[in-house]
Amino acid sequence: LSADEVKINFDKSLYDITELDANGNVDFKSNEFETSGSGNYLNFKVKVEKIKVEGEGSQLVTSDVKMFSDGFIEVSNLNGDFLLEGTNSKLVNENIIIKAETINGNFTEKANEKEITYLEVIDKTISYVKNNDTEMYAKKINFDYDTSIIELIDDVIIIRNEEKITGDYGTLDTSNNSYKIKSNNQNKVKVIIQNNE
Repeated sequence: LSADEVKINFDKSLYDITELDANGNVDFKSNEFETSGSGNYLNFKVKVEKIKVEGEGSQLVTSDVKMFSDGFIEVSNLNGDFLLEGTNSKLVNENIIIKAETINGNFTEKANEKEITYLEVIDKTISYVKNNDTEMYAKKINFDYDTSIIELIDDVIIIRNEEKITGDYGTLDTSNNSYKIKSNNQNKVKVIIQNNE
């Protein structure tokens, strides 16, 4: 850990570190937690494995996922909760790319891999999620692993293969790769299919 200022809290025996606070030009790497990152501020509660990185250009990288934000990134390793808040917030792993002002969710360990089991993505302009062969845009995007449903709310666009579908509300079922789009009374669902042959 390197920073302009570092504060370390120990337990009563002065043997184990309980909390780290770092300010200014923070750069860190932990081999034990397979985590690295940087930002203007870092808080790491060691025993509960909760880390928060703040500031413009903040990043937190683990073996499974990369997170970026100009606001803050907060991850609780023990229960899998994560929150990215602020402009240029982005989460990337092997299967998904997420961009929005707020990315709130939960990871669960499945087959030695971290998998997103809950996701709430919000952006007053537009949120973006790319999952395998599908790109999704909406002001709000929710995902629940138990139901296999991705819910898209307001200014919905789904792009897959050569199809582009727009509407006001949509659901995508990841278990069978099907989707539904609805619109309110003023707008209509629009489908554009491109064929390059």
